[in-house]
Amino acid sequence: MTVSLSVIASSTIAHAQQQVMSLDELYRLADENSQSIRVYETGRQSAAESVKAARRAMLPDVNLNLSGSYIGNATLMDRSFSTQGTTEIHYAIAPYIGLASLGKQDTPHWGNNFAFEASQVLYAGGAISAGIRMAELGEQMASLDVQKNRQEVRFLLTGYYLNLFKLGNQIKVLDKNIELTREVLRNMEARLEQGTVLKTAITRYELQLQTLELNKNQLVDAASILNHQLITTLHLPASTVIMPDTALLTSFLPNSEESQAAWQELAAQSNVGLKQASLATELAEQQLKIAKSSYRPHLALVAEDHLGGPYTNDLIPVDANANAWFVGLGVQYELSSLWKNNRNVRKARLDVRKAEESLALAREGVENGVQANYVDFMTAFTEVRTQEKNVELADQNYVVTQNRYANDLALLTDMLDASSVKLSADLALVNARINLLYNYYKLKYISHTL
Repeated sequence: MTVSLSVIASSTIAHAQQQVMSLDELYRLADENSQSIRVYETGRQSAAESVKAARRAMLPDVNLNLSGSYIGNATLMDRSFSTQGTTEIHYAIAPYIGLASLGKQDTPHWGNNFAFEASQVLYAGGAISAGIRMAELGEQMASLDVQKNRQEVRFLLTGYYLNLFKLGNQIKVLDKNIELTREVLRNMEARLEQGTVLKTAITRYELQLQTLELNKNQLVDAASILNHQLITTLHLPASTVIMPDTALLTSFLPNSEESQAAWQELAAQSNVGLKQASLATELAEQQLKIAKSSYRPHLALVAEDHLGGPYTNDLIPVDANANAWFVGLGVQYELSSLWKNNRNVRKARLDVRKAEESLALAREGVENGVQANYVDFMTAFTEVRTQEKNVELADQNYVVTQNRYANDLALLTDMLDASSVKLSADLALVNARINLLYNYYKLKYISHTL
């Protein structure tokens, strides 16, 4: 069976570019062009940079300080805070410093200072390793966000695609019914001239024709909306009209023998929401480790070098540079954490328990979703089998009526009614198969295997 949507292009889009596309082609275009997927992919790249930044915490800290200064004169005072002079030392203050004779000493005014400081954390109570692990888990969470969004976009496109398929099938049936109704009208108008039919009968079929044409216009508009949503999501040219690949119904049909247990197992392994809930539990555990790290001492290797001048740490300044350095181990322990941090640890433990309970709740939700949709999936198989039987009966009725009409044992309207019933049965079968496909893809979406 071939479904034509050319009516959509001719009535809504001038110079349309019709493209027959399969679902796999839609998925590929979505991966390349979907703005939604791009947003989450950028978030994943940002999370990857966060991991690199967190690992930098293991590198040493190195600081360089260089400064120049102007040094003013100091004022000497006795113990009663009276002024005794400036750092231009005179003979008069020699007794204060135990010297008999000094001569005049000038204060150097231009100073400089250079400092080099380096430290390497050796142990931080597990806070650094926990921080790095949290960043890695954040990157995994962002990657899962990309996967989840990709599944959502694909399922959205699948819904658009199958609905477009269904609308095209309905338009085809309406076109055929419109053609049959017009044929009836032509036949009745000829019989009206012969006086064998009433005008009211013709009016009734004219009303039916108007209703059919209105229904067709409504379907064409709905198909145009779906087509626009598809090309917008895929970032295709505005003039593109997507034509569903009708081979989908014949080349692929789901397997009715797949058990619910198999789908449950697949969802438990592949559902992104469950993976994210599991990661959230591990993130909470790492946060607990960081909270506990405050109870442990922090150990670091430190080294410093200071070069500065003039030397002003004595009563008589010396216009020279003094250099001092040291290397050693530094230990820091926050005693206040013993009474300040207990609430943070308690909160972190509760967050871990909440994450574990959320994971269990997510598993329940996925299990219920798979069960409900599996039942719908099985119901769709029953519907397909029922419609196949209806098509078989409608075909038999059409053949019988056609034979009777050929032998002048049935009216034209009987023949047209049989044809209409056959078309409606064919339409119902195609729609049932599309509905089966939709339920199948919905199961794949819940298990996140689209």
